[in-house]
Amino acid sequence: MVHGNDVLHHNHFRKKWQFMVKTWFNQPARKERRRQARKAKAQRIAPRPASGPLRPIVNCPTFRYNMKVRSGRGFSLQEVRAAGLNPKFARTIGIAVDHRRRNVSVEGLQRNVARLKAYKAKLILFPLNPAKPQAMDAKADEVKKATQLRRPVLPITQRAKRLKAHKPTSSELRYSAFHAIRQQ
Repeated sequence: MVHGNDVLHHNHFRKKWQFMVKTWFNQPARKERRRQARKAKAQRIAPRPASGPLRPIVNCPTFRYNMKVRSGRGFSLQEVRAAGLNPKFARTIGIAVDHRRRNVSVEGLQRNVARLKAYKAKLILFPLNPAKPQAMDAKADEVKKATQLRRPVLPITQRAKRLKAHKPTSSELRYSAFHAIRQQ
């Protein structure tokens, strides 16, 4: 690499330099192949959601990112049971379950339980045996109306705290960040 304000040196390529060069001419073909694979998978798993199972909302770690939320690996056993589901059964109806995950806060637990209940309410569960429908199974007319969801299941949105514009108060005008930091 070039260091400082030096003259660019002449690259004296020799001794099989072609083996050291990486090309990406296969990138467009790979893109198309991935697209076709996604399409084939969506058809294969239809009418299940193409984007995969339902994932929990988790807070990002560290001080830098803790104001953001993202999707986690799977719901904790406590969350699944609080939503009135069996963890083994939950996996079969498109809910990701992570047996290692623990709930640290009550708010996070309640948020994910509400997410599971919302999913349960929207779920159209096809009966395994139409002659003997189970408790959660959908009716025949609901099954006919079912379509495959292509986008993420219950997408996660950031909690945006927007402050309304207001006229600065006298205390805000007097406030000095420099002096506030110097006081510490």
